[in-house]
Amino acid sequence: MGSLYCLLSAIGFGAMAVFGKLAYDAGVSVDALLLVRFGLAGVLLLAIALARGALRRVPLRAVLIALGMGVFGYAAQASLYFSALTRIDASLVALILYLYPVLVMVGAVALRRERASWRRVWALGTALAGIGLVLGGAATGRFDWLGALLALGAAVTYTGYILVGDRATADVPPLALSALVCTGAFGTFLLMEALRGGTALDFAPIGWLWLAALALVSTVGAILLFFAGMSRVGPSTASILSILEPVVTVLGAAAVFGETLTGVQWLGGSLVLAAVLIVQWPTRPMVAHDGRQAGAAASAASA
Repeated sequence: MGSLYCLLSAIGFGAMAVFGKLAYDAGVSVDALLLVRFGLAGVLLLAIALARGALRRVPLRAVLIALGMGVFGYAAQASLYFSALTRIDASLVALILYLYPVLVMVGAVALRRERASWRRVWALGTALAGIGLVLGGAATGRFDWLGALLALGAAVTYTGYILVGDRATADVPPLALSALVCTGAFGTFLLMEALRGGTALDFAPIGWLWLAALALVSTVGAILLFFAGMSRVGPSTASILSILEPVVTVLGAAAVFGETLTGVQWLGGSLVLAAVLIVQWPTRPMVAHDGRQAGAAASAASA
């Protein structure tokens, strides 16, 4: 059941880009999407966290740090991600974003939290070769490089977010961390819309369906399923199973929007996912309830 929960979580996260594109087709703006998504998700996660007592005994400093991660880090990452979706295919955004596990590894080595090894160098080289093929295969005269840079910016921002969260919120329960991060992100978008004089919500009614799916399926449901799975199989196995996310995005985008990858791009995408497996595959047995590892996995799951 733990593995099934993790796979269902990956499907929910992987469908996020498809729901976002469908919302855009219904006339939803990026600003409205971010505001509604984090508003619904933040309220629901906060209510669940309070009901389950997840916020009890969380130090005020940790609460403020988690809110700050949402206000600054995750709000920026989500803005870059969904802005990229307006310019390039969902499949390309997903593959570029999924560089973040390798970037986290590079950041951890640079910060001397982990040691460099041939395995990590191999993973980095494989990921760079893969993303080069993904972008090279799409680099026609009509290719939107700004969209690709926005997606890459989302991956880099997400990397910083995880590296900060790994140390600063290692002792915060995963559910409480996700609720606080989403609430903080909602505060950012709410303030931005107030300063801009509000955002238009007069899009087609079907747009509300896609926004609800984005918040309930690809945020709240996916996060809760990930935690349920991680508690049963451990963070290492959960992170490996999560590699299904970009695969779901690519297949979903092909089925719904007719997006296609060239043979070169399929090869590049496979190399990116192989690099993620190289990074995340355990070299020794992992303890399923190790607090620090669970905190790192929870930070990643709060997407």
